[in-house]
Amino acid sequence: MKLISWNVNGLRAVYQKGFINFFNKIDADIFCIQETKIQEGQITLELEGYKQYFNYAEKKGYSGTAIFTKIEPENVTYGIGVKKYDNEGRVITLEFKDFYMVNCYTPNSRRELERLEYRMQWEEAFRKYLKKLDKIKPVIICGDLNVAHKEIDLKNPSSNRKNAGFTDEEREKISKLLNAGFTDTYRKLYPDKENAYTWWSYMGRAREKNIGWRIDYFLTSDRISSKIKETYIYDDILGSDHCPVGLEIEF
Repeated sequence: MKLISWNVNGLRAVYQKGFINFFNKIDADIFCIQETKIQEGQITLELEGYKQYFNYAEKKGYSGTAIFTKIEPENVTYGIGVKKYDNEGRVITLEFKDFYMVNCYTPNSRRELERLEYRMQWEEAFRKYLKKLDKIKPVIICGDLNVAHKEIDLKNPSSNRKNAGFTDEEREKISKLLNAGFTDTYRKLYPDKENAYTWWSYMGRAREKNIGWRIDYFLTSDRISSKIKETYIYDDILGSDHCPVGLEIEF
């Protein structure tokens, strides 16, 4: 089974930059996107053979997630069941026979960490949600989790210690999530691989110089981590400030 995740930073914008070419070429079983920045009816995608599920933010031009899947799910859930977090279109969960697929766009703590407290509360609620699912059947989580976990996961860790996405608080939360029974699939296969990034600032030719961060993930329940066959970072795919990431897993 081939899974793809991509923060497209605007679905309508990336659609004009070759999104369909990559989508068709990669031929994923499940393709998840984050930061769609659309409302219902603003774009129509002809994706033959795929069911389409969108979660829109109430705020226009903001956030939003979508999943395109060849495999019809048994059930679809939007949000995490907490009203104050579910108005930004950040989570879609598809239930399949053998697992849950959770597509997530984690809130950014923003400059000056103005939203860090909100982010910390979100992390607690999201972890509880995942643990609840995990008691029923294994979970695969993907998306832009807006955190570089370890120093190896960004180019300049020392100068970013107090910046959004690499604060001690955010890193502690993803550690807590992993310790609750989940596996970072990329680091399971490539624990020491350096210069492996999924996001680059638009400033200072960062992508050209590969001054980046790894903030896009596939996580799985620990008990299915042995089923992971390969993970990918498609850093040659342009169109967004993020690149797609992939997971091959065999049930």
